[in-house]
Amino acid sequence: MQSSKRRSKYNNRKTIIDDVIFDSISEAQHYVDLKQLKVEGKIQDFDLQPEIELQPGFIYKGKKFRPIKYVGDFRIFKNDGSVVIQDVKGTRGYQTDVFKLKMKMLLFKFPNINFEIVVKNGKNGKKS
Repeated sequence: MQSSKRRSKYNNRKTIIDDVIFDSISEAQHYVDLKQLKVEGKIQDFDLQPEIELQPGFIYKGKKFRPIKYVGDFRIFKNDGSVVIQDVKGTRGYQTDVFKLKMKMLLFKFPNINFEIVVKNGKNGKKS
């Protein structure tokens, strides 16, 4: 794993693995864990940054508003055919107000969605 030296306002470090830039060490570690689960046959597959539209774009009094989207960290395709959307948080599990709002919109619009917040310690990858 390669980390940059500058820290964000949330104290996370961008990390590069397999030419993919992750927003945090925790997210990068989870990517490594998912790759291993796939190799072991414990999950079918996964992808990164799934986008889910929460509200379509619209025009109001001539002004154009873009759609509101939730962008998860991972979409996991399980062996039983189910799909899980995951958002990875660091050790403290910090959630911004925007994240909380979009998560509520996501759960309201898609009440049957399999959604998980994964809290990890970026140093050793353990779930909290």
